[in-house]
Amino acid sequence: MATYTAATAALALAVRAAGRPLPHRPAVTDVVLLSIATHKLSRMLAKDAVTSPLRAPFTRYRAPAGAGELHEDVRTDASPTRHAVGELVSCPFCLAVWVATALTGGLVLAPRATRLVATVLTAVTASDFLQFAYAAAQRSQEER
Repeated sequence: MATYTAATAALALAVRAAGRPLPHRPAVTDVVLLSIATHKLSRMLAKDAVTSPLRAPFTRYRAPAGAGELHEDVRTDASPTRHAVGELVSCPFCLAVWVATALTGGLVLAPRATRLVATVLTAVTASDFLQFAYAAAQRSQEER
């Protein structure tokens, strides 16, 4: 919690130093875009097989979880700090707070770049759902 508070304070100081105004009310489109992007990036960081090397110092592989995702356990032989980081990096719900904060800060400091990254993550999320829908349609067709 102290690390998150410090990171958020540093982000607030960066916004102030950059002289960027805070929006009075975020646009609904930005909220939706960042929500979907937060979901995808949190899930990618916490569960994707491709990002498992980032989690490896803090987690142990248990089993595949389907669709390119992994089940991993937090290392029990680690220091308290490594254990805490393991809890964070293996939990998409926990990571979502950090990701949403970073994307929101990015929206204030670098709105064009942040919207572009969020758009890519949102497109990947839509693609994931379409892939699942396609696979379900194929299974349904094969069962007939």
